[in-house]
Amino acid sequence: MLMTIMAAVIFIGLLFSAMAVGVILSNKPIKGSCGGLATLGMKEGCEICGGDRGKCEENTQKVDGEKAAALGKDVMKM
Repeated sequence: MLMTIMAAVIFIGLLFSAMAVGVILSNKPIKGSCGGLATLGMKEGCEICGGDRGKCEENTQKVDGEKAAALGKDVMKM
């Protein structure tokens, strides 16, 4: 009985790992289901970028740069 449960847990863990590797290697953003934001009445999409992928990428780079600068300041304090 215990071996069956352990085998099932290991098998499910391997399935989750395989799905995660597949998502990472596909290099595509995860898509919503059931209509996504449009079903919630949010036709413009994201409130930050308004659905414009260029603005979204620009904002992501800006935030990443700010995080890197903050991290650099923290390292310098040590």
